[in-house]
Amino acid sequence: MNTSFGKLYLIPCTLSNPGETTVVPEDVLPHTIKRAIDFIDYYIVENEKTARRFIKSIHPEKKQPELNISVLNKHTEIAEHYDFIKPLLNGKSIGLLSESGCPGIADPGAVIVKLAHEKGIQVVPLVGPSSILLALMASGMNGQSFAFNGYLPIDAHEKKNELKHFERLSQERNQSQLFIETPYRNNKLLEDLIQILQPSTHLCIACDITLPTEYIKTKTIKEWKKDKVDLHKRPCIFIIHKM
Repeated sequence: MNTSFGKLYLIPCTLSNPGETTVVPEDVLPHTIKRAIDFIDYYIVENEKTARRFIKSIHPEKKQPELNISVLNKHTEIAEHYDFIKPLLNGKSIGLLSESGCPGIADPGAVIVKLAHEKGIQVVPLVGPSSILLALMASGMNGQSFAFNGYLPIDAHEKKNELKHFERLSQERNQSQLFIETPYRNNKLLEDLIQILQPSTHLCIACDITLPTEYIKTKTIKEWKKDKVDLHKRPCIFIIHKM
């Protein structure tokens, strides 16, 4: 670890309202989010607009024009990653910010963390919310063995095969299987889950986590067939487990 380098701080963002301090505690660790933002002027973020809004909500005194912000998303070229971390090599610390939740978890920031390790740069993770873990905690499913699988295939045939595969894995390994969908396709996915999975398979829907409209329920597929819930354009984590 080169002590002349800056440090890469992994700064969690809220899952809902930017100023929700009950979700991102102000004084949990010696290196709290507010204290980190106080001295960090360089940021790598997924979305500049939401990142600036979050920084302002946590630290209103921070002068926005003085922030140096690099945007990391699916359109970012690999060559740009090296430019993003140059301040670290020059002794300046950088804050890595997800659009919501924890950097590097279901988030493109992992590539920057990997690069930091390769360069011998210290990585400092800060405490904050993860919708994946919060959903699993509230599901009643197996928190000892689980897998987050990201997005399902869009193709109907591929999606069906993938869901059947996850269902088998959950039973064979006693392992909870987590996945997400683009919010405007949530209702269609729920229809698919009810049609494809076996009646005894358990499904947890964790929706709008930390929002006033939070909805978290675990039922069998057979029970979900009798329950109507509108998930359209609401961020959801889906978890299945066949006992």
